[in-house]
Amino acid sequence: MYAEKNKLTNELFKEDYTYKDSVCHLISDTAQGIIVAKESIKHNYQELENYIRKHQKFFYTFDPLPIPDEPIVAKLMALAAQKANVGPMAAVAGVIADLALADMQKTGCKIAVVEDGGEIAAASNRPIDVALAAGNEPLSKRFGFRLTEFPIGIATSSGRFSHAFSFGDAEAATVFCKNAGLADAAATAVGNAVKGKTDTGITAGIKCALNIPDVLGVLIMYQGKIGTAGQIPTIIRIEQ
Repeated sequence: MYAEKNKLTNELFKEDYTYKDSVCHLISDTAQGIIVAKESIKHNYQELENYIRKHQKFFYTFDPLPIPDEPIVAKLMALAAQKANVGPMAAVAGVIADLALADMQKTGCKIAVVEDGGEIAAASNRPIDVALAAGNEPLSKRFGFRLTEFPIGIATSSGRFSHAFSFGDAEAATVFCKNAGLADAAATAVGNAVKGKTDTGITAGIKCALNIPDVLGVLIMYQGKIGTAGQIPTIIRIEQ
């Protein structure tokens, strides 16, 4: 999933930013918003690293863990993981994006988009188009979504094209929530559920998504078919 740069007007500030494993694309209506987003990503990544040094299970488990009081990045990851019944690292990119978005909004940004490794946290006073990326699949980057209700978090898990581990086989399991941390964790859980025959795999993924509290909607691309459920933003064609 990625924000369509050419769908937002040129007065916006846009920057690619990488800090260790966080590979981000940032959009803001103020230059200060970009600066604050980068500071937030770096700070929260460092806070997480420090926490993991003392709590190594947090890094490698596939199961939810007790929710710590601090740092906030670990707390939010553990909360999202508990709802989705996955390990806390399944929410890392989404939570980093959520925290950066919140910090941008504190500066007065009216448009703020943080994409971290394909997971998106966004708030805006105008529509934003995003495209669905699914490797070399024929529909990859051919269609996407017009976002009009904010804040929103979007995450995609793939058993075929993602760098992140998945127990499933979906080309794409995309989840929509109010925040990207939960969307990230939920997408992992949904992606894990999509396997076996086409129809049963899609049905299992949809059932998984709808059983996770606060998931708004889900789209699953599997073996050439697409299944959706819940509240999905308007689907649009992406011009190549």
